Amino acid sequence: MKKTISLCILITGLSLTFNPLLLAQEEIAKKLFYAEAGGPGLIMSVNFDARFNSNERLGLGYRLGVGFGFGDVYEKNANQWDYYDYDVKTYYSFPVGLNYVFGKPNSDHAFEVGAGATFLTHKVALFYYTEEKPGHAIGFFTFMYRKIPVNGGFSWRIGLTPVIGTSGDLYPMGAIGFGYAF
Repeated sequence: MKKTISLCILITGLSLTFNPLLLAQEEIAKKLFYAEAGGPGLIMSVNFDARFNSNERLGLGYRLGVGFGFGDVYEKNANQWDYYDYDVKTYYSFPVGLNYVFGKPNSDHAFEVGAGATFLTHKVALFYYTEEKPGHAIGFFTFMYRKIPVNGGFSWRIGLTPVIGTSGDLYPMGAIGFGYAF
């Protein structure tokens, strides 16, 4: 009788242990916090990236960031109303964009395509060697390879981020970012 009870307890314990419905599910990383050199934040930025569907790690999403750059900042001179003072200063940038992430659901590898705008705290001519007009906003595109672990952890991304200047010209740029997926 003791052997039968012990055998029933053992079988019940094993069936509960290996039942996939009762096993703890690992959390899938759906959000990304990263630092990026280059790209829409210009010199350097920190960014948050997530999907609109909170249950998915691929698909349509957004990015929000804060960065900085330095360049020719255009400010009105206090003595003359129509005169602008040209001076190299640091300014802040705020990249905001939409993106779509392609890939296999259980793969660490993905590809991002996106577009958005970067808002600047000062009127800036980003590319002083061209006929660029000073402005407070620029446009951008992103074409990025992403290496993000499915269950979260250290991640990185690299790719092309062409910028649309204030005069409408397209300038090639690149970016590399390192961060943490959770």
